[in-house]
Amino acid sequence: MSGETVRRPEAEDAYRLRPEDVREAPRTFAGRLRYLGPGLVLSASVVGSGELIVTTSLGARAGFVLLWLVIFSATVKVWIQMELARWAILNGRTALDGYSTVPPKIGRMGWINWLWIGLDVAKSFQRGGVIGGTAAACSILWPIVGAPLSGASLSAWTVVIAVVTVLLLQSSKYSVVERVTTVSVAVFTLSTLSIALILPLTPFSYSPEQLGTGLSLMIPAGTIGLAIAMFGSTGVGADDMTNYTYWCIEKGYARWTGPDDGSEERARRAEGWLRVMRLDVLVSWLICTTCTLSFYVIGASVLHPQQLVPEGNAMITTLSRIYTDTLGPWAEYLFLAGAIAVLFSTHIASAAAVPRLWTNTLGLLGVIDWTDLAVRRRTIRILTFCLPTLWAVFYLFVQSPLLMVQIGAIGTGIFLLAVTAAVWTLRTREVDARFKANTWLTAALVLSSVGIGLLGVYSIVEVFGVGPG
Repeated sequence: MSGETVRRPEAEDAYRLRPEDVREAPRTFAGRLRYLGPGLVLSASVVGSGELIVTTSLGARAGFVLLWLVIFSATVKVWIQMELARWAILNGRTALDGYSTVPPKIGRMGWINWLWIGLDVAKSFQRGGVIGGTAAACSILWPIVGAPLSGASLSAWTVVIAVVTVLLLQSSKYSVVERVTTVSVAVFTLSTLSIALILPLTPFSYSPEQLGTGLSLMIPAGTIGLAIAMFGSTGVGADDMTNYTYWCIEKGYARWTGPDDGSEERARRAEGWLRVMRLDVLVSWLICTTCTLSFYVIGASVLHPQQLVPEGNAMITTLSRIYTDTLGPWAEYLFLAGAIAVLFSTHIASAAAVPRLWTNTLGLLGVIDWTDLAVRRRTIRILTFCLPTLWAVFYLFVQSPLLMVQIGAIGTGIFLLAVTAAVWTLRTREVDARFKANTWLTAALVLSSVGIGLLGVYSIVEVFGVGPG
């Protein structure tokens, strides 16, 4: 009995690679589908704040002209995500662990780790904005204290959301996060896509010519800040790529691949699980791209002609016009229910991931022993209580969900440049040549990196006024 007690926690530690935990990867498409999951959690973290709030607001402000940027944002970053996940699975290490080896080092960690800490402070505002958006939708649907969108009602719902989050995630199990996020993303994706497809049958119809103007590769004056925020927060953001390595490891991809013993058998097994990961990434990309395009087209078709731009706590009310103006007043309840589902699932995904990253950071700093399963779980539970509470406090002080989301998203866009640099460093030093033989994937990674670099430099020039003269 005592021997079993000792072995059981080790078997549950996804971050420890042992020969006895290896498992052959499925060889059929149907078999691979059964092992998907990390990408669905990732989709939940992306769809809420980026697609629902920022992308729809960009469409409302700019019309169809930035449609090209939506497509570019949703497509170009996925190759960086895939490369970082490949490194994590092959090495059984997290992204933050990898960043700590990229020179120059500052103290015990790499410069990218310190940049991540700065990013996470900015992202705290974005996460507060997601809580605020959820609280606003709940308050409109059921104002339990005072009038809808009153300070009392918003505060009450913010507290409720924080408490429910802590209760749901206290087990810190990956399986709980996957179940909570999958259903809500599926429901809201289907409902939003349906609205986008029926718009041609409503007074807010869009034409092929309007869609054509969205491919002009222009960024209109007055939309650069929102455009940069959209590029940072839609599709897969740099923080999402970082989080994804943790979900891949906790799902079991690295543990089932096993430690690298240099054998051909291990290489074959690793390639099998990398195929599962690539399918997982593809499914996540399809979900995110479908949602992104749907939200942008809806914002450009319904909100832009009426000059309705989501702002402040009235953001949810404005966004609900997407449904009410096309389906009738009754559809407000449909929108609110869907908005609550997608925003709350985004919040849950963040509230599950960020404590893991901060726990890993404390381990890299030598504050705790990351390899000790009991210490790691205890620290994650503590942070799961503290961090969502802090984000809720941020929202109660700022009271502007869209602004809060934009602050975090711009920080994410800047961090993306650092992650791209880290991916190339890790690929060069720590990925066996056998896994880099696919020239098509390498070419896609090169083009992705160049695109991210060019838009990143353009963003810095526009935001900070850097340039000749």
